[in-house]
Amino acid sequence: MKKPETQARLYVVGNLNVDLIMSTLDQWPEKGTEAMLETSSLRPGGSAGNCALALQALDTPYRLVANQGNDQFTPWLAGLFTGSAAHWPQYACETSLTFGVTHPDHERTFFSNQGHIVRLTMADVLNQLPKLATPGDWVLLCGTFLCTALYADYPALLQTLKHRGYQVAVDSGWPPQGWSLELREKIPQWLQYCDALLLNEVETQGLGDGEDLQAAAQTLLALMPAEARCIVKCGPNGAHCWSTSQHRHSAAQDIEVVDTIGAGDSFNAGYLSALLYGQDEQTALRWGVRVASAAIGSSPRVYPTWQALVADPTLANNQETQ
Repeated sequence: MKKPETQARLYVVGNLNVDLIMSTLDQWPEKGTEAMLETSSLRPGGSAGNCALALQALDTPYRLVANQGNDQFTPWLAGLFTGSAAHWPQYACETSLTFGVTHPDHERTFFSNQGHIVRLTMADVLNQLPKLATPGDWVLLCGTFLCTALYADYPALLQTLKHRGYQVAVDSGWPPQGWSLELREKIPQWLQYCDALLLNEVETQGLGDGEDLQAAAQTLLALMPAEARCIVKCGPNGAHCWSTSQHRHSAAQDIEVVDTIGAGDSFNAGYLSALLYGQDEQTALRWGVRVASAAIGSSPRVYPTWQALVADPTLANNQETQ
């Protein structure tokens, strides 16, 4: 099958770091003791890094927009993203590192240092992007609350991206400081420029300040442009998309879960790849679910090819309501 043609590109901006993942921890050991775990994996990570890995596997036109430190991990990360790394500014600091442990219920706990990602600036990002977008280009902003220097300029950054002609998606993640009133008061300043918000359930409830998922999504939509959408990733319950006029849902696949780390980032890669190739919203949700399901059901990671995604015409168990 011939690959669909597109001049558009997806620019993934944000937190690329090193992940050290170990499994499986039943309970926290006492202080001063040592626990032996069965498996470990050292890999590129962060929301932006996870998404970029999926995009590479899908052969989606993309660039990873990031920065880098100057320690032993710097050349390793750069070597994994050779098409992007030449554009990354370097800072005299350690590489951002996340240590994660998984638990028997497939939940996970993360510990992260600050490292280079807190130094990523608005100028760093804009210098890596074309001055004018090609029609169909998207910018995905990841790790919103972790890239602290960048977040300080979020309203100006999103406004500039829109002025350059980009469609803008944001996957904010969870703020380490929690959902304070001060944080929520700043959100409308940048949501007004956001075309797609990609969140999980608890992030939607936290950002939208409400326990009812649909009501929280509608609260966020009211702060966004008229044609925007709020996508909510719900794990085994699939994914929802709310806009001002419609609600769509794509059911999850029945799979055996191996590793849930990066599930939402893999969804982002599938969802935005579909939009880049001109697919409709329902298909984009299905692509997102397919890619995320493949990622969390495999170790080492395996993703569906774009041929498999394009060739699958089924919308089984998908629902659409007006």
